[in-house]
Amino acid sequence: MSASQIPPATAVPGDDVPTLLVKIFGKDRPGITAGLFDTLAAFDVDVVDIEQVVTRGRIVLCVLVTAPPGRGSGAAEGDLRATVHSWAESLRLQAEIISGRGDNRPRGVGRSHVTVLGHPLTAESTAAIAARITGTGGNIDRIFRLAKYPVTAVEFEVSGVATEPLRTALATEAAALGVDVAVVASGLQRRAQRLVVMDVDSTLIQDEVIELFAAHAGCEAEVAKVTAQAMRGELDFEQSLHARVALLKGIDESVVEKVRAEVRLTPGARTLIRTLKLLGFQVGVVSGGFTQVTDDLKERLGLDFASANTLEVVDGKLTGRVVGEVVDREGKARLLRRFAAEAGVPLSQTVAIGDGANDLDMLNAAGLGVAFNAKPVVREAAHTAVNVPFLDTVLYLLGITRDEVEAAETHAD
Repeated sequence: MSASQIPPATAVPGDDVPTLLVKIFGKDRPGITAGLFDTLAAFDVDVVDIEQVVTRGRIVLCVLVTAPPGRGSGAAEGDLRATVHSWAESLRLQAEIISGRGDNRPRGVGRSHVTVLGHPLTAESTAAIAARITGTGGNIDRIFRLAKYPVTAVEFEVSGVATEPLRTALATEAAALGVDVAVVASGLQRRAQRLVVMDVDSTLIQDEVIELFAAHAGCEAEVAKVTAQAMRGELDFEQSLHARVALLKGIDESVVEKVRAEVRLTPGARTLIRTLKLLGFQVGVVSGGFTQVTDDLKERLGLDFASANTLEVVDGKLTGRVVGEVVDREGKARLLRRFAAEAGVPLSQTVAIGDGANDLDMLNAAGLGVAFNAKPVVREAAHTAVNVPFLDTVLYLLGITRDEVEAAETHAD
């Protein structure tokens, strides 16, 4: 075919081109979408836009098409209206056809995904979030549900306002409402993030590992006090680590197996890791805890990377010391970079998850830093926060729906 024979591409309708918005709603059943387009095909119209939603068995199908071409287009439009209404009535559906001109209005500059998590998600909190988005100058272009379990998660696609001021405004609103709101910039990078690295204690697992060891040494209260101070950023982590580990001196090495058996995974941890792995992500952990536990977790959960401190053992007893380089706040960020380099993933495509002050450098270094049930200082500094006790809700921040999670699990089985 010569260049002169190639048909010109259909132009996007300008503001002066007549268009029709065809809306169909009623009880859903197979064949509605195909039937509508079969009906419209007889009038030689072009499809400009389509949107379909099914909620509790009720369908809303909206199709924007060009007006019928040719002479007597008014009569042709009348025929189209009559035919569509007749077809809809035959299926006990309702139809509405609205004349207008041009395509949808262009979306504003500045586009973000706003994920709202509630347990439950109330109408009051949803109304407040929507009002605050509008108050920042943003426009809600689309809303859809990501999940109904273990939390209700909905996503707003917003345009017209930059991501950072929108995030700041909604963080204040979310704190007052008691819901979790995550704001991330739109773009391909969101779904391209291919390495997830998380803290272990009080993130991947529900426990503080050193406190489990301390329970066997009879010094749990003393260790817990120092741990809490370190996580709030009141103490230097390395100093506090050495002070706590010193209290474990003399414990028999057999306690390691007991502690491993006592570790409780955070609800949703297995689902998070399993889903990420099925989607092609690499997953790792960095911990201010101990390799005696993280190595076991790596094997059990199929993790790609794991790094932590190592308790020194001599003659079958803990010496009260750690060996090797200490994994502290700076160390966690350094390990994130190392894991990313080994995985061949740029930092912009990494996700870090943590709860304590010693996770802050790692959260800020990652493309997306998630504070998970974190201390206030961490929530304020991270890109986004999750305050429900389900680790798999992090998937929704990546735009992964519950349906995709369930499909991945079914495929794996």
